Amino acid sequence: MTVIPLTRCQFLMPFAEIHSEIGGPTSALLAKFQLPTCLEEKADHYVPLMPAVRFATAAQGKQGISELAFRASQRLSFDHLSDALRARIRHSPTLLVALQQACKWAPIEDTNLHLWLEPCGESLKICSKLLGTEGISHLEMSQWLQNIFVIHIVRQFAGANWTPAVIAFEAIYIPSIEVQSYWPNTRFLSGQTASWIEVPLQLLSFPNLADATPSNALENEPQPFGKDVVSVLKLSLPSYLDEGGPTIIQAAEMIGLSVRSLQRKLSLAGLTYSGLLEQVRFNNAIKLLSDTENKIIDVAFSSGYADPAHFTRAFRRIAGCTPREFRDRWRHADVSAP
Repeated sequence: MTVIPLTRCQFLMPFAEIHSEIGGPTSALLAKFQLPTCLEEKADHYVPLMPAVRFATAAQGKQGISELAFRASQRLSFDHLSDALRARIRHSPTLLVALQQACKWAPIEDTNLHLWLEPCGESLKICSKLLGTEGISHLEMSQWLQNIFVIHIVRQFAGANWTPAVIAFEAIYIPSIEVQSYWPNTRFLSGQTASWIEVPLQLLSFPNLADATPSNALENEPQPFGKDVVSVLKLSLPSYLDEGGPTIIQAAEMIGLSVRSLQRKLSLAGLTYSGLLEQVRFNNAIKLLSDTENKIIDVAFSSGYADPAHFTRAFRRIAGCTPREFRDRWRHADVSAP
């Protein structure tokens, strides 16, 4: 299990957008919960889940926004899922295969998300649970999104207008009249052992509306994350780089450790915090440099370097070449590839 649950920034964005649209001080509220104050172009980056839930809860309370999680879920679509999960759904020949892929790859969306299938008479429950969050209040903020992204997966096979007969929440949550009016043919359940939606068994054999073909390459690809402290930090730190990156005190607080415990765990992995942060900055820069549309000065600032000269010196020390030389080599190699 990860030290702390992480979620993709993509799922925090609609909450922040709604809060901003009604005039809320979004940057200040994000900073209060140690979240990145700028979420632009960070959809595939990760942030700690529980501060994100606390941000959404505070935004709803302070601004008097009713059903914030429901409103945020309305802004999400199938295209908001990660590229990796969407590819696997699009290459699934039937809904059943797609749901099996979703269960396997759900942690790409939330690192502690456990998704599983449970037969129930003439239906199948698609259940979800955030491991390690039992008893925490206001988790409907996340569970709305957990359920809605499964609904969008089913719609890739059953059609855009399909709605589930049941939407269940692990949280104690009673939907408003507005929500029930939006889902008139759906029954809502609260306080369940897991969150889930119900799908008729006959839908499981439905073919992919995209007429996709299976891909063994996708099936055999390893998941791009681990569950140790170093892996959690490597996932979460990129979200904060354009703001300079968190201090070791902030990083320790993010993952629920004391500074001394964090230093000890990093030492066991042969790392220091400053060394790990430098690795993360370098890896982020490599990723951005591979897109030739990104200006090198923008790559420097987005990766947390104080100025382009500092970026060039740090990059040369690690890679043995300047960022511009690296990009030229990468461009040449890409053009030469068969």
